[in-house]
Parts: sequence; C-alpha cells; structure tokens
Amino acid sequence: MSDILTVLEQREGVVKRVSHEALAAARALADELGCEVHALVIGPPDTDVTGLGQYGADKVMTSLDEELTLYQASRYAQIAADQAMGGAYTTVILGATSLGKDLGPRIAARLGCPLTSDVTSISGVDGIVVTRPVFAGKAIYRLKITGSPSVITVRPNAVAPVAASNAGVVEEVSASDDVKPAVARTLEVRAPDNAALDVAEAAIVVAGGRGLKEAEHFKLVEGLAQALGGAVGASRAVVDAGWRPHSEQVGQTGKTVSPNLYIALGISGAIQHLAGMRTAKVIVAINKDPDAPIFKVADYGIVGDVFEVVPRLTEAIVKAREG
Repeated sequence: MSDILTVLEQREGVVKRVSHEALAAARALADELGCEVHALVIGPPDTDVTGLGQYGADKVMTSLDEELTLYQASRYAQIAADQAMGGAYTTVILGATSLGKDLGPRIAARLGCPLTSDVTSISGVDGIVVTRPVFAGKAIYRLKITGSPSVITVRPNAVAPVAASNAGVVEEVSASDDVKPAVARTLEVRAPDNAALDVAEAAIVVAGGRGLKEAEHFKLVEGLAQALGGAVGASRAVVDAGWRPHSEQVGQTGKTVSPNLYIALGISGAIQHLAGMRTAKVIVAINKDPDAPIFKVADYGIVGDVFEVVPRLTEAIVKAREG
C-alpha cells in the first residue's frame, strides 16, 4: 500500500492549524490503510517544522527557499506534484483554504488525477470514501475514490487535530531543475490595517445580519466575539450593503466555516447562508422572528431582540471568564 502525502500550509514560517487538521485526517486514513503519512512543507528557510510528528506525520519533507516565502502557485504546484509522483503516493491531502483551493487543482492537473474538494471526512475501511455537503448543505454526498493517486482538500475545522507519538523524521527534498517560466508571481501580500482572526479558521464565529439594522450596531457582534475569543462573520446582505468587508462573509458566495461554535445574530437563515455554516459543531441563533429559518438548523435558539439579549449575554460571559 502506497503512503499518503500531506501538503502543509505555512504563513510567515509558521505552519497553520488547518495543516494540523489535514495531518489528523491523513493519520486516521493511514491507520485504516496500514501505511505512513508524509508531510511536505514548502516555504521560507526559517519555517518551523518541529513537532509535526506529534500531529501524525511519520516523515516531514521540506522544500525551503527564500523565493518560496510567498505563495508562488506554479512553483508550489510543481514541487508538490514532483514529490507526489516520485513517492508514488496513493493520496495527496491539503486544507481547503483559499491557498488549498488554488493549489489542489493545480497538483491534480499535473498528476492527471481526480480532485475531491472541501470534504468533511475521509474513510479507508471500504476503499477511500469521502463525504462533503452538497445542494447548499441540504444533503451529504458520499464519494468512493477508485483511482490512484487522488487529491483531497479537507474543510477547515471539520477534523480536529489529534496527538500522536510519531518522531516525524525531517529530511530536505530537492525541487526539479526543469522549471517552467511562471505565468504570474506573487510579489507582495498586504494585510489590512486592523487584521482580524480569519473567520474560516476560527473555532468560534459570531456573525451578524440585517437584523442589526445599521453598520454601527455591529459593535454588538464585535463585543461578543471579543468576549468569546472568536472571529466576526457577516451575512451576504450585510456585506452587499457595505457594512462589513467581504473577507467576513459566510455563505455560498463567501466563506465556508465549520467552527466549534457559531452564533448568528439577527440572521434570518437564507439557504445561501446556511450552506456556509450549517456544519458548525454547535449553532446558536438569536432572532426576534420565531419562524426564522435559522432556528431549523440551530442547536439552541433565543427568540428575542438582539439589542436586548446580546449586551446581557456579553456581560455574563465577561463576568464568567473573569471570575
């Protein structure tokens, strides 16, 4: 049985949490198939790859170079595909982040193999079977992958990182000398002045909708998110109105999130929004309309005015965390 290759994502030399989740998914699959998990890290020379064995990697391979500090699509895809072909891996796993959704198809195209994106689970008991939500989250699609190799991207927060006892031996791999000229190169990454926690990676998300009535009332959302240590999200209607940036939009045309806790404030629950958050572990909805569709997917619901409920809830959480 061939091994599993996990392509890890780093930012400024730090391996991201979503890569630990991808390793956990790969580790569970490898244990069922009786094979090893090899991790590939592409990035700058100072990238910290220590401790990856604790997340399930049997071997860690690095391709580190100053020119790889920023994500270079063609070069990253070439390095990953060369490694996948050279190691004869049965499966290549990545996180379904913005980078993973761009890199995964490029790797699959170079390998000439199938790509399954945004999956929420992987099983190897009866062949490799993945699941992912479809039809705006109304159904769960089960797909059996028969070809080898295959590329799979795993939805952030769908798989919890787990502790393993692997040593995670580190070795450097050489990139192919046959480098094709890049069609485009990343020259610079500019972060917002007030960079916030990425809603797609946060364990807790507090999102607001049109029920907040105006942009300045989003202070309620920000206050509750800060009290919980979570990220701020928004519905499409709010983003279209210019109240919040698109980077915070949750839904079919925004970001798909699967946090441990999702709190919806003044969000009615249109199907497009539910498609982006219904896989959250726990959903709490606060809305004054008892017939709002959001209550159909919520684990806990409060029928009430957000302007009355949220300040009290935030105050109670702050007091509880202080005492």
